[in-house]
Amino acid sequence: MRDFLIDTDTASDDAVAIVMALAAPDVRVLGLTTVAGNVALGQATRNALYTAEICGSDAPVFMGAGAPLIRTLRDAHWFHGADGLGDQGYPPPQRGPEQEHAVDAILRLSRENPGLTLVTLGPLTNIALALARDPKLAARIGRCVVMGGAPCCEGNVTPAAEYNIWVDPEAARAVFRSRLPIEMVGWHVSRGSSVLSDAEVAAIEALGTEKARFAVEANSRAREAYRVQTGEVGLSLADPTAMAVALDRSVGLTWSRHRVAIETQSELTRGMTVVDRLGVNSDPINADVWGAAAGESDGADVLWTFDAQKFKAMLRAALAA
Repeated sequence: MRDFLIDTDTASDDAVAIVMALAAPDVRVLGLTTVAGNVALGQATRNALYTAEICGSDAPVFMGAGAPLIRTLRDAHWFHGADGLGDQGYPPPQRGPEQEHAVDAILRLSRENPGLTLVTLGPLTNIALALARDPKLAARIGRCVVMGGAPCCEGNVTPAAEYNIWVDPEAARAVFRSRLPIEMVGWHVSRGSSVLSDAEVAAIEALGTEKARFAVEANSRAREAYRVQTGEVGLSLADPTAMAVALDRSVGLTWSRHRVAIETQSELTRGMTVVDRLGVNSDPINADVWGAAAGESDGADVLWTFDAQKFKAMLRAALAA
């Protein structure tokens, strides 16, 4: 069994990603740690609990940071709905979160289960706080799959930035400058051939399972918002693409390793993931910018291309189970 720990600002696509992990027969989800992002912390926690309930899972849920490190939270209600799940009026979950704080849970579970896979689906606030508490956390993580960033194209919240990184760029900067073994799955991966067509969405609905119905229904608002945002028709599922990579790295076709800097000072490019793809910033004058001054991270594995058909097959299998 592989051990997963999932950090999430649970909204509609996060929920589908969680379903995929909970459906995997060889994965043990040690816990879901929640963070403010798409929705407020309380709502993200409620959504995580409800998603686990849909899956018949008793995976513990731990509440974490209720705001970015130093900034005011900017939610994504316009994209996911006020409740994050398309405003479908889902009932409250039958159980509540654990008493332990998410940061404490991350540190404890990493000590108890060294080599676990950490999957981040929201702002990186909890992870930055955990690293600040114990920098040795990075050495206990086997893989850190980050859904975030826009390494090669426009962002989805500003022209320069993807939402998860933009919400708390200071946290993202700390995480990318740590020695966590980061595999960066940017927003671009969920576009193009990864978008589910109307026919593919209908085929998922036709599976007839509660999980399939929930996945389509909860993303109804996001489906329309994506059309308004991009002019493209279909259902784009960013967090499930990252979860697919966590479950099977071979779904990511083209990878390369680079230093990644996070812009925190400029309002124009706040949260931009600046990928040194050509290695041009090796000059010592740039060491602090790239996090090399104190022997910090030598980079992240950045995903460029993706096996969309394999991803869709994984998604259907999880929702059919």
